[in-house]
Amino acid sequence: MRTTLLTVILSQTIATAALAEDGFAKTNGPMPGDLERIMEEWDCVQGLDTPGYFKSMNGAEVADSARSQLYPCASFLGDWDGPNDVYAWRAAGEYQGVLFMNNRHPGELYLTGGNNPPAQGVVPVGPWVAKVDATTGKEIWRTVLENGNVSGVWVGAANLNILPDGNIPIAFGNHLVKLDGDTGRIIQHVALPAGAPPEGSNFKHLTIAPDGTLIVKNQTRATPCNIQGTLAAFQCPGGADASPGSTIHAINPDTFEIHDSVDLPENAVTPHSITTFDGKIMIYAPAIKTFFRVIWDPETLQLTLDESWSTDSYLEPGQTSGDAPGVLGDWMVVQVNGLPTNKAASAMVGISQHDSTKITRVYPFGTELPTGMSWAPPKAAVDAENDMVFSTDQNMMKIGGINFDRETGEMTVAWTIDGATTALQALYGPKNRRVLGTARAEPSVTQQALMQTSTPPYKQQAIWLDAKTGRLLAESDFLEPMNFNTLLSPGFGGRFYYMWDEGFIVLQPMPQRSQ
Repeated sequence: MRTTLLTVILSQTIATAALAEDGFAKTNGPMPGDLERIMEEWDCVQGLDTPGYFKSMNGAEVADSARSQLYPCASFLGDWDGPNDVYAWRAAGEYQGVLFMNNRHPGELYLTGGNNPPAQGVVPVGPWVAKVDATTGKEIWRTVLENGNVSGVWVGAANLNILPDGNIPIAFGNHLVKLDGDTGRIIQHVALPAGAPPEGSNFKHLTIAPDGTLIVKNQTRATPCNIQGTLAAFQCPGGADASPGSTIHAINPDTFEIHDSVDLPENAVTPHSITTFDGKIMIYAPAIKTFFRVIWDPETLQLTLDESWSTDSYLEPGQTSGDAPGVLGDWMVVQVNGLPTNKAASAMVGISQHDSTKITRVYPFGTELPTGMSWAPPKAAVDAENDMVFSTDQNMMKIGGINFDRETGEMTVAWTIDGATTALQALYGPKNRRVLGTARAEPSVTQQALMQTSTPPYKQQAIWLDAKTGRLLAESDFLEPMNFNTLLSPGFGGRFYYMWDEGFIVLQPMPQRSQ
């Protein structure tokens, strides 16, 4: 016991010293957060409408079934009008390739990782799910779900969500399992059939419909191919155009019975979003050429591809697949150039849910390619309360906010700032003080470095912006690069979690104290 305790103390001391040397505000230990605020936040999240998900700060991979990335109960404790410090604590434990974090009760933190492998060679073990202490990062349990070195399967990313009963459904490869949220024990499993060959299928995408049904969709890759990681979807020979179509399943969350399935004619590389429109549950899935809509009917237990709405007009010449879409009133909004291109700049596209021929566009960073490349893999964050949507393009090296007119679908650029980011954008706090959180690379980053998604050779910093104006509120020092296509996850008590290749760092912006 003495040796174990000493090891923990030493590891925490070393971690704190390393952060202090990097110029961080010194914490000299883990941060419990603002305890009074934690209780207020817990009461706040109990008032949210989260059908299908556990009521918590962050019970879904990206906030909700519409994938808004909006966390209205999260607290930014920094000063809006004065300078802020960002306190940091490097969490205990090793969590390779951690991509997503979820809360259940305050103090509980769940991670999914081991699913961001290098394209070639020996892959890390995973995916896995772990439960850790939300303050120290100390591991409580870990359930390993795959070892690609043994099985030889394609290892890609995996989502993380928590059911209302506190258990965790997670899809990976051609599997769906349910984990006991208290112990990590696997309590259910079902094999997921696919139209694609098993070695070219990864059911990464799991989102919960408003009626509680699990809607699971796979990414595919062209085969034969031995490239690992999610980006194999376009890196395998022939690229995304040569990959098979995706499959969508509707699955009972209690029994894991597959109610119905539908095959899409194209690879829907990015996640789907779900909303209710005209009294129907709609699943929206952008693919490499076509934006698909699938209707889920919980009474007949049927999935139907809505060919009257699905459109192949959402991309301009040279543009590539849309990212996961968002919902703004009667409109779907989608960031395009989810795959890299040197032929066209990224755009934000609005499509009417009533009529898919009504399409609007804005090029927030212009139509030219000053760097010669555009790639916008992070999906857009959507602020329906303020009628705004947010865009980034890592290779155009810009971040921006866009105003949206619900009546016409017209979009106008509210602000842009310089910054290359591979991170998702997240929104925190109440409507009148909404904060946008993301990360940006050091200004000297090169285009070549930005294209390296596994352990890239540059540093990033977490930033918090006034979402309405783009004004910088707080910034961390430069850290190891945040993992590709993840987010600055909110926690209880004004804490934020920054995920990098070997673990995570707890951050807490606070007003700068006089020296």
